[in-house]
Amino acid sequence: MTMAKFLIAYYSRKGQNYVNGNVVNLAKGNTEVVAEMIAKATGGELFEIDTVQAYPEDYTECTEVAKRELRDKARPALKKTLDSINEYDAVFLGYPCWWGTMPMGVYTFLEKYDWTGKRIFPLCTHEGSGMGSSVKEIKKTCPGAEVSDGLAIQGAEAAQSEARVSAWAKSV
Repeated sequence: MTMAKFLIAYYSRKGQNYVNGNVVNLAKGNTEVVAEMIAKATGGELFEIDTVQAYPEDYTECTEVAKRELRDKARPALKKTLDSINEYDAVFLGYPCWWGTMPMGVYTFLEKYDWTGKRIFPLCTHEGSGMGSSVKEIKKTCPGAEVSDGLAIQGAEAAQSEARVSAWAKSV
């Protein structure tokens, strides 16, 4: 039996973030923290989804840009992509919940590949919105994929969530 090969593709925002009702500076984004926990639990390969155009440092400005991108159905260019996802048996997809869904750069990433026969395990960090409509959006964006219900982790609890994240990652 061969070992399953996992990709952990994630978008994360460091710097100013909304945590427990306050804007705080994070040295590492919550989603990246959780993606690293998944990699540790599964031996999967990390891939950071990162946009060419950086979001504004200021949290409020960033939310306005994100809202405009969502309204415009923008597909921001990515700094790098994978040639293919064919070698992976399954993909853990990590992202923060922005305006009830994924950041638009995650859509750019998803739309690049053929997801037929792939399993996708969404992982969302949030400050109260849970998964929002993201799982429905992933199913719509990745026809042919088997998309799980996913796991939502409150951003403020990300650093303390290793046991929960690890158990979830190993269970799928």
